[in-house]
Amino acid sequence: MSHNSEKQSFEDRDGVIWINGSLVPWREATIHSLSHGLHYGGCVFEGERAFQGHIFLSNEHSERLLFSGRELGIEIPYTTQELNDAKDEVLKKNGFQNAYIRAFAWRGSEQLGLSAQGLKIHVAIACWEWPSYYGDGLTLQTSRWRAPDPKTAPTGSKAACNYPTHTMIKDEAVANGYGDGLMLDTEGKYVAEASGANIFMVKDGTIKTPIPRCFLNGLTRQTVIKIAQRDGLNIEECDITPDELSGADEVFVTGTAANVTPVTKIDNTEFDVGPMTKQMQAAYDSITHSPEEEDELRAKYPYDALKG
Repeated sequence: MSHNSEKQSFEDRDGVIWINGSLVPWREATIHSLSHGLHYGGCVFEGERAFQGHIFLSNEHSERLLFSGRELGIEIPYTTQELNDAKDEVLKKNGFQNAYIRAFAWRGSEQLGLSAQGLKIHVAIACWEWPSYYGDGLTLQTSRWRAPDPKTAPTGSKAACNYPTHTMIKDEAVANGYGDGLMLDTEGKYVAEASGANIFMVKDGTIKTPIPRCFLNGLTRQTVIKIAQRDGLNIEECDITPDELSGADEVFVTGTAANVTPVTKIDNTEFDVGPMTKQMQAAYDSITHSPEEEDELRAKYPYDALKG
């Protein structure tokens, strides 16, 4: 199997993808062009990582996929355990130990009006090798686009319909020479997130992260908070203004694809990769490679997967 994920088309690969309970050859894992989920955003998904053959927080990701589906009226016809087992099967059949896993569900093509009643719900799981999304460091540009109002979008769900804005801020930032965009909240007053990662800052020894009122409360975000609590570090969930962020001693982002990645520049302000960021990187790497440590953290600090 080719492992060149960065350059090889996702249409043309060896391997298998799990679709609706069966393993399908990768190149045959297609959907109809008139699928309702493609046209109206009726799709929910999860991004997960496996380390040394073990999928980190697999159960929480499966629970969140089911939760996101319910938020959109997509009743996924599998249990948490069935999804967990299917992910393990896909990882094994593709021969990976360290990989990114994408589980997703979408509405079918029985009809194409706005109404989603009576549509078949399809579920698929794919995996491939994928290095850290942002590499060793990230630069951010504050975007003109803002996070959506949670009263008008399912911001607590990992739903495809939330991501066009994220794509626009990412593309805008990259076109301007940055690695990603920085999104402010609905009112443009406080910091929200990057296009695909949550944000943390360090000031005078205290780690701070925005309150997830209008964006996804990422599972990696939750993990970093729990690690800080476990290790006796000062950590706060609070409103953060752009000026406060610019005055930070350190900034880093978190996400399943991003892991823990230091931010080296926001707009015209540069940041060093500081000791707290390095400590969080090491702690996160340790827990993702130790199922026992993962279980210990989960037992002491349960995850809030069902609320996004």
